[in-house]
Amino acid sequence: MYIFSDWQDCRVLSPTLLLCPSPPSIQSQQVSVQFKLNGNLYRGESHASYGLDLEEEEEPHTGHFLFEYVEDPQFYTANKEKLIKHHPGEPLLLVINKGPSQLDLTEEEYSVRIGSDICDITFNNEQMIYCTINRTLSSRTGELPVTVQVGNFHKQIAVVQMGGSELAIIVTVAVCCVLLLLCTVALVVYCTKSRRAERYWQKTLLQMEEMESQIREEIRKGFAELQTDMTDLTKELNRSQGIPFLEYKQFVTRTFFPKMCSDYERSLVQPVYENNPQGPRALPETHPLLQDWQPSNTARPNMEEGITLFSTLLNNKHFLITFVHALEQQKDFAVRDRCNLASLLTIALHGKLEYYTSIMKELLVDLIDASASKNPKLMLRRTESVVEKMLTNWMSICMYSYLKETVGEPFFLLLCAIKQQINKGSIDAITGKARYTLNEEWLLRENIEAKPLNINVSFQGFGMDSVSVRVMNTDTICQVKEKILEAFYKNLPFSQWPHEEDVDLEWFPGGGCSSRILQDLDNTSIMEDGRKKLNTVFHYKIPEGASLAMSMKDKRENTLGRAKDLDTEKYVHLVPPHDELIEPKKSHRHSHRKKVLPEIYLTRLLSTKGTLQKFLDDLFQAILSIPQEKPPLAVKYFFDFLEEQADKRGITDPDTLHIWKTNSLPLRFWVNILKNPQFVFDIDKTDHMDACLSVIAQAFIDACSISDLQLGKDSPTNKLLYAKEIPEYKKRVQCFYKQIQEMAPLSEQEMNAHLAEESRKYRNEFNTNLALTEIYKYAKRYRTQVVNALDSNPTARRTQLQHRFEQVIALVEDNIYECCSEA
Repeated sequence: MYIFSDWQDCRVLSPTLLLCPSPPSIQSQQVSVQFKLNGNLYRGESHASYGLDLEEEEEPHTGHFLFEYVEDPQFYTANKEKLIKHHPGEPLLLVINKGPSQLDLTEEEYSVRIGSDICDITFNNEQMIYCTINRTLSSRTGELPVTVQVGNFHKQIAVVQMGGSELAIIVTVAVCCVLLLLCTVALVVYCTKSRRAERYWQKTLLQMEEMESQIREEIRKGFAELQTDMTDLTKELNRSQGIPFLEYKQFVTRTFFPKMCSDYERSLVQPVYENNPQGPRALPETHPLLQDWQPSNTARPNMEEGITLFSTLLNNKHFLITFVHALEQQKDFAVRDRCNLASLLTIALHGKLEYYTSIMKELLVDLIDASASKNPKLMLRRTESVVEKMLTNWMSICMYSYLKETVGEPFFLLLCAIKQQINKGSIDAITGKARYTLNEEWLLRENIEAKPLNINVSFQGFGMDSVSVRVMNTDTICQVKEKILEAFYKNLPFSQWPHEEDVDLEWFPGGGCSSRILQDLDNTSIMEDGRKKLNTVFHYKIPEGASLAMSMKDKRENTLGRAKDLDTEKYVHLVPPHDELIEPKKSHRHSHRKKVLPEIYLTRLLSTKGTLQKFLDDLFQAILSIPQEKPPLAVKYFFDFLEEQADKRGITDPDTLHIWKTNSLPLRFWVNILKNPQFVFDIDKTDHMDACLSVIAQAFIDACSISDLQLGKDSPTNKLLYAKEIPEYKKRVQCFYKQIQEMAPLSEQEMNAHLAEESRKYRNEFNTNLALTEIYKYAKRYRTQVVNALDSNPTARRTQLQHRFEQVIALVEDNIYECCSEA
């Protein structure tokens, strides 16, 4: 690279010395240069001239000189700051760092200026320069540039900002005072809040200890009272008469046709009462399947002949299985129809339980085959097919004796314990919510203080003397009537009790005051928050030991009906419904009461649970135990059948077998019984009782599950309530299954003999002809599909089942046609 100097600002220092600036370069490099003096190329006189080095190889006469460029030196303050604050009158010390450089500079070549003032320079090493000014700067205000000079090179590296020292001191002091004040305030606030939090924590601990103590005391007293009451109740019970068991036929109809029974019972006219020395009795309920079958007046003999022939067909295994499969393949054959058909078949074949069991097993094999190819753990989980409902009915028939003889008494005692525990506290007659319950949704979340009273009641028509009845001063008159009726009729089935609407309750105050008829609503009822409040014992000011008389009404009056059916917008008992629309209308007293957290009353669930725990444990122990004198043969037989089917299909997963067994017995039979005690006993199952039994049934379901409960603070209380007991219940279930497996296996002959005994025991209990007639209606509806199914079955074709089915249709339909023509 060649650089030609064309500059004209050279200076003559002497006749023999000329000083010229070097030409600029944009990068560090070594270049060859030429110098011209007055247009003539300067060749030099020697190998070295004034800092220019000529290599030995170069010839001086060529006019080329080597010239080396190096980078400018780099300077910066110690912290690389661009703005430096300085107060006048104070000494100034700057630390300047020098970057690496190839220049061999001496200390004398450096110069540092702050504004127009020159610094005193000292060097710590080659890379660090100390700039000191101990005198007053020429300027006391403004900004002064910091400039480093090396020869002709100048570099501004920072700016010194001048300021007043008095203002800085004042600002500094003010800031420190403010910070000190803030720290003091923060410390005071922290100490105050800490002491307040400590007091609140101590108060909370004290409240928790008091609450725990109250719960323990409440459980202890409640359990002692309930145990005393239940001991008296147990003494009164007689295994054959004291427990109001339903008859077998009523148990079957309610279990097989739950919806039909409830619809039928609602359609019944109010019972008519008869007067007799024992008091009023209700006429017994009836059911179509329990009545004798009477053909219509226009029916001809071929009607009965057709039903008889149809019964013969149903006793043919090939026909019945084909018939069931044909109906289940129809899209409009709903789940309700399937359950209804299964129950009708159970009634029709009740006299031949051995045959019924063989049909059920064959249909179950088909169901297992279908489930094994998909997800075998889902089998028997629901009741959506005919065979699943047949299994439910089969378990109900086979387990009835075990239910009545082993489980009935602890189950009935649990129901009585629940009812008595609920009645020990306040119960809102309209909402049904109570102080003592197992279900959070039915918990009365108000602190309603109730005082128990003992009243003496006589009942017209009963020969006994007056009876002492325990009531609460918060009870409505209807609630008092219910407790009185229970005291007089406790040894009779509930179906023979009169309703509270059919009796009058009269109070004799004494002291010359006339008697008065007590009612829930009368002209003395008061208004509260725009609602009429139901009259209570406290409203009438009935004292301890008061004398009352109950009598039957001559005629039922047109009253408002049961309290739970009253309009909550017009009537109130203990607490109004929490409705945001009516909140502004509430009094200050109610508003203050509303501030109490309702969750605080959840401890009452624990109190009720603790009181009832012994009765629940006794029930679960009865369900999950095997009495040596009479083991459940049907359970052993069916569990062995499930294990055999699993072995045939290579299913070795123990969880699958556990789920099959659980779905077939505990969840299919026992949960149904636990939720519906009215299937077993002639009792009144209130809505509140139903809610408590749902919690117990859920605990039983969780105990039978193989998966661990994943519970947290957001889990429902109905699951949290028995979470502590569930692991122990799970062990009982596992032990029960193991004991069943270890029982001696049953042969087909032994099981058939047991089933034949069950059939014989309850022979002629049901109207099988009516059941056959109902089954025939399905056969008629799907006649074409059944005929096609029989025609495609080789065995059915060989035995001419299609022809015999057509004969049934012809016999019955001819009768119907003739009836229509005569009409």
